[in-house]
Amino acid sequence: MLLLRGFRTTDMLFNSFTFLVFLPIVFALYWLLARRHRLQNLLVIAASYTFYGWWDARFLWLIVMTSVCSFASGLLMDRFKGRDVTRRVVCASNIALNIAILAVFKYFDFFAESMCRLLALFGYHPDVVTLNLVLPVGISFYTFQAVGYTIDTYRGKIAASRDITEFFAFICFFPQLVAGPIERATNLLPQFGHPRVFDYSKATDGLRQMLWGFFKKMVIADNCAMAVEQIWSDMGDMPGFMLFLGSVLFTFQIYGDFSGYSDIAIGCARLFGIDLTRNFRYPYFSRSIPEFWRRWHISLMTWLRDYIYFPLGGSRGTIWHTMRNVLVVWIISGLWHGANWTFVCWGLFYAVILTVHRLFGFKVAKDEPAQGGLLPSFKEMGMMLVTFLIVNLGWIIFRAPSLTEAVQYMATMCSSSLFDVSASIGLMNGLQLSKAVPAIALMLIAEWIQRDKQHALQFTGQGLMSRSIALRYTFYLLLIMTTLVYSGNKAEFIYFQF
Repeated sequence: MLLLRGFRTTDMLFNSFTFLVFLPIVFALYWLLARRHRLQNLLVIAASYTFYGWWDARFLWLIVMTSVCSFASGLLMDRFKGRDVTRRVVCASNIALNIAILAVFKYFDFFAESMCRLLALFGYHPDVVTLNLVLPVGISFYTFQAVGYTIDTYRGKIAASRDITEFFAFICFFPQLVAGPIERATNLLPQFGHPRVFDYSKATDGLRQMLWGFFKKMVIADNCAMAVEQIWSDMGDMPGFMLFLGSVLFTFQIYGDFSGYSDIAIGCARLFGIDLTRNFRYPYFSRSIPEFWRRWHISLMTWLRDYIYFPLGGSRGTIWHTMRNVLVVWIISGLWHGANWTFVCWGLFYAVILTVHRLFGFKVAKDEPAQGGLLPSFKEMGMMLVTFLIVNLGWIIFRAPSLTEAVQYMATMCSSSLFDVSASIGLMNGLQLSKAVPAIALMLIAEWIQRDKQHALQFTGQGLMSRSIALRYTFYLLLIMTTLVYSGNKAEFIYFQF
């Protein structure tokens, strides 16, 4: 079975002491080289390889090989302009190489074991051949980034990079190396091609976004994680209400964990004068499932749309063609998240919902909720609640170790014990929710108020927080103290395994 290497106290998590030493050193050296962007790029590469090597230096060769092959493919496609067949072969070869590496490390054992189980149904019992490879951290992210560059170069959306240091920095930029956002070459690569000048306002905004990310990860995600793990480990003895509570807590755990990582990564990049793609847009305020997927993991969803869905034909053609395209995209999305049938079924779950949504012609809101007002209408509130509950069901499939456990969890949750709150009170006391619940409430209030901003601590305009420096810094200080005092047990970011 493919396994991700276990979490070690020496791993360079964003919320580790090691990273809090590493970041200021790199920051100081980087700006000492201001206006000498090629030297800055070399520093970025060295810092990024150090950052990744801290996890497991054995897999640095994979990043180097991905970078070399993708850089070379771009140059070859540029050299063979006008020879479409040759350019197509070069493009396809590099894509195939990158996907093959990903497939071997992430999926070989999964498909080998699945094939043996299938053959066993027909009376054949071959020996299972597995590689038992460790899954390199972040391989899905930087592989998709490299593939996207190759396709964009082939399509002529970006000129082939001729500066190897710029290109290597683009592939391995450490804030987004192991868990995204998945950057497009058209956005990130040009930023390494010219001098960066320190921008105080950009850097301070980056620090505020990092602070908000640390709060979501350390206070919300890590505290929810302890309760979720306890509920899942004892789910056979839990009443339905407790299982429903566990699913809600996981819904906030994965949001606090992944959006928290994205906030830290984007904010960290801004310290170095680099703008990364926004990856979350307050998805739990969505009023439909299509809207949810326009707000959640935006960099992956737009990648799948532009490089798989549209080339397959998108929504052009018959409804059956559209349904096929949606199904293909969501099976790939499920497999991208992990080598387990639970992820495939999670993808199918959303493929069915999105197909039904399209068949019945439901409208998808494109404006912000409660546009022009403070509170949503009753209709919007109902739509948000229904969307949240559907997403909640999807996260049960996503979180389950196996399909059997997912079915068992949902069957018990939806039994009559779902409404037996009294039987769950004692169990709830043992979950120590006094840290997680108030933090979730604070997050929802802050992000609702700031839903038209890039992040919850972006105070601009005429609001009270924007006008009062003392009030702002008091809030920042309280947030820092809350994060330090009420953080849960330090856990690896969930999306590192993808």
